[in-house]
Amino acid sequence: MATALLYSPPSHLSFSSPKPHIFSFNTSSPSSISPSHLSRHFNTAQTLRFPSKTRCITPVAEGIISRELSEIYKSCNLWNWRGFNISYLVKGNGSGPPLLLVHGFGASIAHWRRNIDILSEKTTVYAIDLLGFGASDKPPGFTYTMETWAELILDFLAEVVKKPTVLVGNSVGSLACVIAASESNGDLVRGLVLLNCAGGMNNKAIVDDWRIKLILPLLWLVDFLLKQRRIASAIFERVKQRENLKNILISVYGNKEAVDDDLVEIIKKPAEDDGALDAFVSTVTGPPGPSPITLMPKISVPVLVLWGDEDPFTPIDGPVGKYFSSLPSKIPNLKLFILPGTGHCPHDDRPDLVHEKLIPWLEQLD
Repeated sequence: MATALLYSPPSHLSFSSPKPHIFSFNTSSPSSISPSHLSRHFNTAQTLRFPSKTRCITPVAEGIISRELSEIYKSCNLWNWRGFNISYLVKGNGSGPPLLLVHGFGASIAHWRRNIDILSEKTTVYAIDLLGFGASDKPPGFTYTMETWAELILDFLAEVVKKPTVLVGNSVGSLACVIAASESNGDLVRGLVLLNCAGGMNNKAIVDDWRIKLILPLLWLVDFLLKQRRIASAIFERVKQRENLKNILISVYGNKEAVDDDLVEIIKKPAEDDGALDAFVSTVTGPPGPSPITLMPKISVPVLVLWGDEDPFTPIDGPVGKYFSSLPSKIPNLKLFILPGTGHCPHDDRPDLVHEKLIPWLEQLD
C-alpha cells in the first residue's frame, strides 16, 4: 500500500502560503522506506535548509574558494564557552559602538563576507558562529534552543566585547538577538538590527496561522521521521549536495547573481562536520522558542528592521512580517525599511541596500 507524506518547508517561520510537498513510500514493503528511497522522493530544492557552515579555522582546499573568503577563515579566533569552542572574528577599531553580527540557520561568520569590511571602517565588528554552526563546536546529541543561543550572545558581549554593542542578526540569528536584548540589563546591548527576523526556531512557531494549523499534524510526523537516524541522515546527505544547495539558495535570494560558489561552500563545508546532522535535527524538531511578538514590547534600545520583499520564508505579508510592519506606529525607537528585490538574507543578497540604511542609522547612535 502506498502512503503519501506531506511536508511543509521549515519556514523560519511564516510562509504567506505554505505549499506542502509530497513523497510516497510503500508501507507493505519495509525496504520502500529505506533512506535511499526517501532521499530519491524528497523534493530537496524546496524543502529543507540545513545547519551548514564554513570552517573558520581551516580553509578549504586551494582553488575552491576566493581569496576574500580564505582571509575571513584565517582571521577567526576561538573562545571557550561552557567548555565548547566558539569561533568568532573581530575587525576594525572605529569610534562607533561595536557591532556583533549573528548569522541565521545554516549560515556562519562568512555569510557576512560582503559586510565586514565596509562596516569595520566605521567601528569594531565582531561576528560569531553560534554553537552547532560554522567552525564552532557541534556536540553530538546536544539539544539546541533559541534561549541557549541568546545566552551565548550575552556571555560573548560580557566576556569578549566588554562594551555596549549593537546586535545585528539575520533570520533565526535576529530572533536570538531579540531574546538577548530582552534579557539584557541595558549595559550590554546598545541597539538592535533585525534582517528578516524569524518567528521561531522552526515552523511550529506559527501555529496561529490557519495554513500551518491545517498541516500541523503532518509537521509532527515529519519531526518523528527526522528523529529516525537513518532517514534523517539520508535526507541530510542529499540536500547538502552542491547542486541541491545552490538550487535552495537561488530560491531564497532575490538577487540570483549573489548565489556564487563561495556561498555554496559557506553552507556546505560545515555540514560535513561531526555533529552537523544532530544540530540540524535538533533545530528542526525542537521547541520553537519565544516569539518576537511577545518580546519586542520589552525592547527599549533603538531598533532598525530591514526586510527583503521577496523572502519566501518570512514574507512581509506573513504573520511575522505583518507584525513588524505595524511596529513603527507603535514603537518610537523603531525604524522599518522594506528592501525591494531582496530575499531572506538581505545582507548577502543586496548588501548595498542594507548598508544604505544601516550605516546612517549607526551614525545616529554615536
